[in-house]
Amino acid sequence: MNKDTVQGNWKQLKGKVKEQWGKLTDDDFDVIAGKRDQLVGRIQERHGISRDEAERQVKDWEERNPGAFFERV
Repeated sequence: MNKDTVQGNWKQLKGKVKEQWGKLTDDDFDVIAGKRDQLVGRIQERHGISRDEAERQVKDWEERNPGAFFERV
């Protein structure tokens, strides 16, 4: 999967991600830019949860949104 595909997908997914994790800011979305590890880190930071819990939440969200994909670095 190329970077353009991930970036295009990310633009479509931002609204869904914001619904799930409402404490994320527009600046967070700029930093995340479709990268899964950045998403997990920002969720952990903004929602005050452990890295393992943030990973679990993202994994569960991905399972409920099968068309969603993030760049894995």
